[in-house]
Amino acid sequence: MGLTRTDRALPPYLRTVFLMTICARPLVLGLCLLGACSPGSPGADDDDGGDEPIDACPCPDGRGGDGGGRGSDSGSTGGCEGMATGAAHPFGNHARAYHAGTILPSHLSQGQLDDAVRGFYDAWKARYLKTGCGSGRYYVASGAGRLTVSEAHGYGMLITAFMAGHDPQAKTIFDGLVRYYEDHPSDIVPSLMAWAQGSSCQNVDGDNSATDGDLDIAYALLLADKQWSSGGTINYRALAQELIDGIRAGEVDSGVNYVQLGDWARDGSYGRATRSSDFMPAHFESFADITGDAAWRQIRDRSYGIIQSVQTGYAAQTGLLPDFIADAASTPRPVDPGFLEGPRDGQYSYNACRDPWRIATDYLLNGDSRSKTIVQRMTTWIRSRTGDDPGAILPGYSLAGGQVGGTYLDLAFVAPFGVAAMVDAGNQSWLNSVWDTTVANAGAGYYQDTVAMLSLIAMSGNWWSPEAAPCP
Repeated sequence: MGLTRTDRALPPYLRTVFLMTICARPLVLGLCLLGACSPGSPGADDDDGGDEPIDACPCPDGRGGDGGGRGSDSGSTGGCEGMATGAAHPFGNHARAYHAGTILPSHLSQGQLDDAVRGFYDAWKARYLKTGCGSGRYYVASGAGRLTVSEAHGYGMLITAFMAGHDPQAKTIFDGLVRYYEDHPSDIVPSLMAWAQGSSCQNVDGDNSATDGDLDIAYALLLADKQWSSGGTINYRALAQELIDGIRAGEVDSGVNYVQLGDWARDGSYGRATRSSDFMPAHFESFADITGDAAWRQIRDRSYGIIQSVQTGYAAQTGLLPDFIADAASTPRPVDPGFLEGPRDGQYSYNACRDPWRIATDYLLNGDSRSKTIVQRMTTWIRSRTGDDPGAILPGYSLAGGQVGGTYLDLAFVAPFGVAAMVDAGNQSWLNSVWDTTVANAGAGYYQDTVAMLSLIAMSGNWWSPEAAPCP
């Protein structure tokens, strides 16, 4: 793609805290970055020719040992005690209802909704969940020329934690996912996960992180603490705390305004940018509640402010957000084409398609009215644009609502709108149709099926927050 990068040294405090060697040298860092960040082939792991997101920019490829300090089995940080083997919060228990006024698909019984998710999961597991790269290790096969990426790994950990109780292997799988994550630390901030591994199980394209994968891994570890307790072989809560601290130090801007693209993106135009699908307000609320770090609520509030600013200024009719947002702390705006991944970087494409799900879960769990306002704008527009036919949702739009991609059906764009629809009863028939379209179109590829899997968990009433769940 010929992306041009400027020389960016790591901030001095990160060099001190994490004892960087190679990447702490400005010249080496700049040279590495100039030769990196070549996106994979569009649609390399699916049959429909769609682009898919590349969540981190490859950064310096120097390897600085094992990173050290990857502390499972460390001292307690206030997590659940004991060693539960069965799921304390099994899939389908529905012990914690969503916020008042939210809706579920109404044309099926709760048991039918749950059974559909179970079936979708069983197929997803058979297609994408793999063993390898060490004894007892598990990973999610992401395709696109790589064994897996941290985005996929975070998804796999979330799905496994939520589906415990249905899948009797859930804890074994989850622990294997944890061990794989521990095997692949970022060289910049070692508590974060290196973003990509190749067929030889080694980190590729730079040993650096992607923020969304780390956020999901941390949230999944908090879920695991409430599913199985942290007194066993892996101290889920301590590992989550370490990871959340690493995110705070290496993937949040110095002014604590927004999450950055990864631990490689600290300065320059990349350091001032953010990815709209990394705005996970329900995650941020859980981190604040469980760790006691009020900075996460500040990040949550400012994330909402950025979203509202971009919607108002650039997508007043559609409510859509771009994949990447420039100058996030000052004057948020869509990035220019070719900013990081390709010509659609400033459009609603394969990163931003997750936004309706990511943002809506905060209303489902916490009743935040900002979430409802934001996703209802998107829902009102997409219903009008498609004539209430989810099968007419296109794989990408300009922020003004024009077609920018193909005309094929892609569940990564369809399913998240179902989660967004849940915030208002006026969307009931639309929600029912999105559900049916999602369930009927599995098998298109890792990204489509995995985003759909997570959206179905939410649409069926089975998403929950760790702070709301009691210990086993």
